[in-house]
Amino acid sequence: QVQLVESGGGLVQPGGSLRLSCAASGNIFRIAAMGWYRQAPGKQRELVATITSDDSTNYADSVKGRCTISKNNTKDTVYLQMTSLKPEDTAVYYCNAALRTLSGLRLYWGQGTQVTVSS
Repeated sequence: QVQLVESGGGLVQPGGSLRLSCAASGNIFRIAAMGWYRQAPGKQRELVATITSDDSTNYADSVKGRCTISKNNTKDTVYLQMTSLKPEDTAVYYCNAALRTLSGLRLYWGQGTQVTVSS
C-alpha cells in the first residue's frame, strides 16, 4: 500500500502561483508513476500532470506552459508548481500514485487539497 498526503493548496489571485506537495509513504519502491488530478464542482476529475519513475512527464493541454510536475526522490515527494493561475483552475487537487502489483497497476489517491483562484 501507499499513503499520500497533499499540502499547499489555498486561495490565490488570478495570475498568482502555488506549489502543491504530495508526500508518499509505504511501498514507494513499487510506484510506477505519480500524478495530479483535479475536480471542479459539478465536473469530472481530470488529469493535470503525471511523472513516471524515470522522470517522463505528461501535462493536460489546459495547463501546459503554466504547470511543472517534479519529484524529490530523497523526500519521496511530488510537487506541482502552478503559475499564471486562472479562475478556471479552481478545484480540489488530488495526488495519485500507480503501484505495481502482481495483477497490474493499482491506483492510490490522496485526500485532496483545495485550490481557489479568485480576486
